[in-house]
Amino acid sequence: MEKQAQLREYIDQVAEWAKQLEAWWRGHDHPDIHYDFNRLWSRLEEQEEWTDVEVYELQGMATQLYEKTVRLIQEQQLDSVADRENEMEEQREARVPIGRHQLPPLPYRYDALEPHISEEIMRLHHTKHHQSYVDGLNQAEKMMQKARETNQYGLLKHWEREAAFHGSGHYLHTIFWNNLTPNGGGNPHGRLLEQIKEDFGSVERFKRHFTEAAKSVEGVGWAILVWAPRPGRLEILHTEKHQFMTQWDTIPLLVLDVWEHAYYLQYKNDRSAYIESFWKIVNWRDVEERFAQASRLRWKPF
Repeated sequence: MEKQAQLREYIDQVAEWAKQLEAWWRGHDHPDIHYDFNRLWSRLEEQEEWTDVEVYELQGMATQLYEKTVRLIQEQQLDSVADRENEMEEQREARVPIGRHQLPPLPYRYDALEPHISEEIMRLHHTKHHQSYVDGLNQAEKMMQKARETNQYGLLKHWEREAAFHGSGHYLHTIFWNNLTPNGGGNPHGRLLEQIKEDFGSVERFKRHFTEAAKSVEGVGWAILVWAPRPGRLEILHTEKHQFMTQWDTIPLLVLDVWEHAYYLQYKNDRSAYIESFWKIVNWRDVEERFAQASRLRWKPF
């Protein structure tokens, strides 16, 4: 009886270990692991009295499960290393060499946003104005590289300003084109919708705030919905030109270009009508995807 009690105590320990191991396996897909666990549980439930031989067989089943678990962990570690290496290689391939920025293609035809934004405006805006920011950024980067190579920094202030102006113009326009879609408008969905409600009270209040920010830009500039990793919330900013009067440590999600070249040919000086039309072509799916990526980033709040 004493030996049987010792064997029973050991069996109970195996059962507890198997329970914990099975819980870990639930988060991992494996073709035959459920069969292995079912065999183990059936043996534990059906057996009332245990012999040394039967305990030895049970140990073999437990050992098999343990070895499969170890192999999976090792495979995951190797996969993790491979994933990190692939990610680093992708980052290297995605890196833009100094002075080699390119004009991104529009994700739709030039006439796709009509009647809200005309084909003429879109063609000029993209091929002339955006191209000029790409060219200006490339030139500024090359001139700063030359300054480093020659140790001649007399014009550095000028080229830093050029890089800020043209770089911001290029990056904001790249976001802007994807923020628009022929079948846009309506309201956001999912996590972005919930975040907007939490931070602005409602979608209607958010749109009104964004609209007023766009109207109030003095001269030319942008209205920008951003994710702020420091406080962990959405904010609405505006900027004059591309880079003035804005805020660092934020990530743009939705941008509206209120430079006159973005609307004057069609709307003349009626910026309000242009902004109203903007809401009918917002690509909320793009904004939601940008938010999903940006909201993963969190800084320590201060």
